[in-house]
Amino acid sequence: MPRPLPDVLPIRWPEEAPAPPPATLAALDRAVDVLRGGGVVAVPTETVYGLAALATDADAVERIFAAKGRPATNPLIVHVADIAMARSLAADWPAVANRVATALWPGPVTVVVPRGPRIPDVVTAGGATVALRCPAHRLTRLVIEKLGAPLAAPSANRSLTVSPTTAAHVLDSLGNRIDLILDGGPCARGIESTVVDCTVEPPLVLRPGPVTIAQLEQALSASVDPHRETPDAGLARSPGQLARHYAPRTPLELPAHPADRVAALLAAGKRVGWLTATADAPDTRRLAASRDLVIVPMPTDPDAYAAMLYAALHALDKRDLATIVVDLPADTDAWRAVRDRLTRAASA
Repeated sequence: MPRPLPDVLPIRWPEEAPAPPPATLAALDRAVDVLRGGGVVAVPTETVYGLAALATDADAVERIFAAKGRPATNPLIVHVADIAMARSLAADWPAVANRVATALWPGPVTVVVPRGPRIPDVVTAGGATVALRCPAHRLTRLVIEKLGAPLAAPSANRSLTVSPTTAAHVLDSLGNRIDLILDGGPCARGIESTVVDCTVEPPLVLRPGPVTIAQLEQALSASVDPHRETPDAGLARSPGQLARHYAPRTPLELPAHPADRVAALLAAGKRVGWLTATADAPDTRRLAASRDLVIVPMPTDPDAYAAMLYAALHALDKRDLATIVVDLPADTDAWRAVRDRLTRAASA
């Protein structure tokens, strides 16, 4: 008999309320029970939804890899409630990590530090470092606090596909492979955290994200290396290092001249989706008359664009399109994370 779909439990905490409502507390308690029993639970964060398991339980973490179809060579980020919990998981807590965490936690930045003995090999892909983050989503932090233990939590989707920014995305991608989904509404940031390796000098950005190079350098009062490849060719220290990642099922292209490419695809009888910040431009409006073109107007602000990107790709994936065309944003620090996700999504 097929396994049933997981329950989807709404969790809400109005800003003006001193404590979560009783129904939300009951949902969090149920999630904690599932996690203590070795289960896997999809939880919201400010970046994307994560697929969480008890980080110190190797068997539970293995369930994450099985549910996602994730290669064992791709390490996980461990989510903590505060700096004290992070330090308890590290063999050493570099001054750089402390400055980043003090300035930017809770928030969308992950620090890579020497791994302590409490973290199993499966979490770090056998590496000597561990990636740690304190999420800004206060209900997910409350789950960690109630559990009294850290959570390993990569994005809650099948490996290499578009990350989920709503509970519906999680259910569509993982279905009955997981035990429970906590529905905290749409994710505010919309793309995965910035990852900075704090074991090297200068600190090295392994994955760009919502926290920019400029913000990191301000927090550190020092320079940061923006090069994102792992310095250790044999072992990945961070997720997000694979050439192809974050990809919709529909082929995605980043042409130098998007309007010309869209016109050519339409002329060939193809159905096309187009993510563009030039929806009001004459060429775009002319092409919009085609019944085979779905235009998604995108924001010109990088944070707003990032928050909308994955939801737009999920929506276009349901439109039976031949191709998704995307205008590649400017090559600047503010757009670095968006460009990284789009470039990997378009990789053959």
